[in-house]
Amino acid sequence: MIRIILFLLFLISIQFTNAQSVDIPSKKWGISFGNSINFTGLRLNFRDNNIEKINGINFTIWNPREPVTGSVNGLAIGLPITGSGNLNGVAIGAGVMAEKSIHGINIGILGTGSGEDMKGFNIAGLGIGSGSEIAGINLAGLGLGTGGDLKGVSIGGLGIGAGESISGITFAGLGVGSGNEIKGLTFGGLGVGAGSNIYGITAAILGVGSGENVVGLTVAGIGIGAGESLKGINIAVIGVGAPNVSGINIAAAVGGENVSGLAIAPAYFKIEGGTLKGLSVSAFNYVKGENRGINIGVFNYAVSNKGLQIGILNYVKNNPKGLKILPIFNADFSK
Repeated sequence: MIRIILFLLFLISIQFTNAQSVDIPSKKWGISFGNSINFTGLRLNFRDNNIEKINGINFTIWNPREPVTGSVNGLAIGLPITGSGNLNGVAIGAGVMAEKSIHGINIGILGTGSGEDMKGFNIAGLGIGSGSEIAGINLAGLGLGTGGDLKGVSIGGLGIGAGESISGITFAGLGVGSGNEIKGLTFGGLGVGAGSNIYGITAAILGVGSGENVVGLTVAGIGIGAGESLKGINIAVIGVGAPNVSGINIAAAVGGENVSGLAIAPAYFKIEGGTLKGLSVSAFNYVKGENRGINIGVFNYAVSNKGLQIGILNYVKNNPKGLKILPIFNADFSK
């Protein structure tokens, strides 16, 4: 212990002398004690300050001084924080940070963050954050966020968010959100949301929603919705809806302006001003538009019916008097 304390005092003393570092056997390579600016080999320093390029093993006792500059290429170990302008290789510390980019294997006991992109294998006890892009395998105890794209395998204990797109395999204990698209296999403990499109296999305990389209296999405990269209297989406990719905859709209530494919809605199915092309099965099929498919239910209603209604009561608004409402089935009798 005494030797360690003396060694730390030695490193600190170098910081306050005219010599920035003591280097053996050369000022460019070998072993360096202190704040060498450009060095290759084993470097031991108390606190980095205005470095340019360090190649090899860089061990520091304190976080770098502002402004954080230069690059560390190799193994960077810091207590409590290892940091540089750029980190390339393996970085380990209570925290790992870079003013610009982090590339490689990065382990932050508390957190890992970069001002620009982060690529590689990133692990943090609490959170991972990047101002630009995160790509690779990313594991965070609480949350993971980036101002740009998130790509690869990402797991966040609570939440995951991206200012742009998310692609790959993404799991979060509470929610997943993207300002643009989500592509791949996505699970949000409570919800998944995207500003534009969601593609792939998506699941959430509560809901899944997008500003534009949801395409693929989507499962939600409560509801699924999209600003433009739902395409594929959509399964929810309560509701599924979008202006345009196609594929296989299963929920207590299913609705849209235009629906094609199979809709199974035990409680309620609705077309709002558009067209049904396919099969709807519901207690109440309410087509405020044109039915060009088959309605099967207890009560079926259609403004215009070019298909077939099968149920206890079947109503077609544009049929002649006496044929508007019929038991068992109804069809197009307008001509």
